[in-house]
Amino acid sequence: MKIQELTLLTNNLSETKNFYQKTIGFQKISETETSISFAVGTSILIFELTEKNQNPKYHFALNIPTNTLNDAINWTLQRTSLIKTENSFITDFENWKAKAIYFFDNNRNILEFICRTELNNPTDKPFSVETILNINEIGLVIDHPLQIGNEIIEKTKIEYFAKGPKREDFVAIGNDNGLFVISNPNRNWYPTQEKAEKWKVRGKIKVAENEYELEFN
Repeated sequence: MKIQELTLLTNNLSETKNFYQKTIGFQKISETETSISFAVGTSILIFELTEKNQNPKYHFALNIPTNTLNDAINWTLQRTSLIKTENSFITDFENWKAKAIYFFDNNRNILEFICRTELNNPTDKPFSVETILNINEIGLVIDHPLQIGNEIIEKTKIEYFAKGPKREDFVAIGNDNGLFVISNPNRNWYPTQEKAEKWKVRGKIKVAENEYELEFN
């Protein structure tokens, strides 16, 4: 599964533009009075304007080459703060054969740089915005994760993530190339105390040669 497009909400388009274009350095694709889109490797990240009294928060991950995590730490610290996890910036997911670091954007979305060992995609280039490969994960907050997971699988023929959990309150669907991480609202998003909140998410994904558009509210 590959995440081709991801559309999220923001209550401040100008600050979101400033963070993603100036702080991180993503190339802007298009901009209107109510939306802005950026190239994130082979994916497209879109933010749409919502009401000022709403404060949408999400958790999503960006895939980076397997040998660039330490460089990514230094690169990120030159631009913003990293979230400490236990005694380090790095979280080692042994079961998932992945390592990740985390930081907040201007909206308090939790962003994650993740490298997955089994993708075997090292690079000889120094880490930069150009070496970010794609959007790798999106967290979906839904009352009944397992039920929605089964519906997604029926529609798209994606499978449950072989390395991931499959519980009533938390499931992962997809593979190392792209994942839906589905939680109920009663959990915190790792590695923070930020509550998993239900907000609209739209996505375009590719599974084998088939493309699907999905929306979650």
